[in-house]
Amino acid sequence: MNPVLKLLLEGEPLSTEQMGEVLGMSETEIAVELEKLKDEGILLGWRPIINPEFDEDVVRAVIEVKISPEREGGFDRLAERISKFDRVESCYLMSGAYDLMLVIHAENLKRIASFVFEKLATLEGVVSTATHFMLKAYKEQGYTIARAAAAEDKPPVSP
Repeated sequence: MNPVLKLLLEGEPLSTEQMGEVLGMSETEIAVELEKLKDEGILLGWRPIINPEFDEDVVRAVIEVKISPEREGGFDRLAERISKFDRVESCYLMSGAYDLMLVIHAENLKRIASFVFEKLATLEGVVSTATHFMLKAYKEQGYTIARAAAAEDKPPVSP
């Protein structure tokens, strides 16, 4: 694996100067590698990992979608069309009972439901959907979400 990419994936955010120090490369060499990673479509962007419980006004859901593959485009054309909706955070082709898995977000449950029945289910080629609401996050993109145990959650101590 590219050492600059590995450092980005495994470490904290670093400046190009700091990356160069860690890897024994010049700042210019790091900048060239970063541009190369962007040009090759490997590094798509920089995004912090946010605790999903930080914003209580956002509801996230996983939607499984069964679709009919198209003669010319297979699953790709419809998956790309679905991916363009603003609510869709992620879209994956998968094996199993459903063909696509979407991760979406909205302000409330009703908005997610209306997205499913107004936008998603009405698309030609969508056969069926199954929606699962995310209730609580324990780990996000490799980071465990730490929680302080509430006093009422602790079992009573017997003498």
